[in-house]
Amino acid sequence: MVQQVTKGIKISVETNFEGTFYKNYKINYAFGYDITIENQSKDAVQLNARHWTIYDSLNNNEIVSGEGVIGKKPILQPGEIHTYSSGCLLTSPFGAMKGFYSMENFTTNKSFKVSIPAFKLSAPFALN
Repeated sequence: MVQQVTKGIKISVETNFEGTFYKNYKINYAFGYDITIENQSKDAVQLNARHWTIYDSLNNNEIVSGEGVIGKKPILQPGEIHTYSSGCLLTSPFGAMKGFYSMENFTTNKSFKVSIPAFKLSAPFALN
């Protein structure tokens, strides 16, 4: 598990390898990840958007941006936690992801970014 705190918002990430399958005659490696967002600040906040950079060991990079997470824009009161699961496909058995969430502080009405720590994606059969 990797963790990071930015402006009182703690992000924790756990990953798992889901398997392989063929798509358009190419092998793909499926990875899942569980993210926990914990509001350790004294203010209510809302997650409005996400921005990901996804890397694989074949030097294929993908940028993913969009509103909310899995169709939601969660509001977290102080001490509250929001957890969700998602996934990605790579064209190699190794990769990594990192990014940030765009959030709004309801006390100050200001937007801010929360870093998502870089985390590795690796298929266990490919490890020594």
